[in-house]
Amino acid sequence: MSSKSFLVVDDSKFVRHVACDILNKLGFETEQADDGDTALVACQAQMPDAILLDWNMPRVDGITFMRELRTVPGGTTPTILFCTANNDLEDVQTALMEGADEYIMKPFDEEIMRTKLEEVGLL
Repeated sequence: MSSKSFLVVDDSKFVRHVACDILNKLGFETEQADDGDTALVACQAQMPDAILLDWNMPRVDGITFMRELRTVPGGTTPTILFCTANNDLEDVQTALMEGADEYIMKPFDEEIMRTKLEEVGLL
């Protein structure tokens, strides 16, 4: 059985690196994008099984990307884990209403990531 693919979308190279290290350890194949535009192009080329998505990014933010993704063919398929340092309950509710499957707060570690992935059925 092939491993599941994860697209890590964050404008921070450090956050992408940490997330990919954790996801690779957990058995996922990872790709990276530094903003919503790049992520949308990556999804149209090869739709991932799941997306770790930053909220605040230049050019196209996470919410805008998610809205656009959900309208393209196959765009409802990926599990989306919204990831941000903003812990405002209203933002969490907005992300979930707009189509996110779960929410991860920064900073995160392997234990937090594993728990969230189990909650959404990816592990």
